[in-house]
Amino acid sequence: MSPIAKSLFLAALACTGAQAADLDVTVADVRSARGALMIAVVDSAAGWDGGAKPVAAATRKANGAAETFHFPNLPAGTYAVRVMQDENDNGKLDTNFMGMPTEPYGISNDPQVMRRPTFDEAKVELGAAGRAITIHLR
Repeated sequence: MSPIAKSLFLAALACTGAQAADLDVTVADVRSARGALMIAVVDSAAGWDGGAKPVAAATRKANGAAETFHFPNLPAGTYAVRVMQDENDNGKLDTNFMGMPTEPYGISNDPQVMRRPTFDEAKVELGAAGRAITIHLR
């Protein structure tokens, strides 16, 4: 590799690394140690609506207390986060006959709406310095 190519490559790596940030998400109000906490981080309305894969996700056994999830090296930008407690370990958020969740769930920004929140209502900005947010289960 020529010295010029090597310099350009190292400069590109430095720029990419400088824009990566960490997102820490604390899930509060975990009421029981049943099942698993499942969390997804999306970076678009398409991801929010299920049309694109999450940029980050994690699953952890619930312990009945607050839990913090660490998502390292995300590009600075706009994200929305959703979390659910799958108490019966069936891999989905259970709902009643009206479509209302019967298992605990939470959304970034804790929007207080009586419908599914939009990406814009749930979005948070992640700067180069990183960010910590708290989501309260309901």
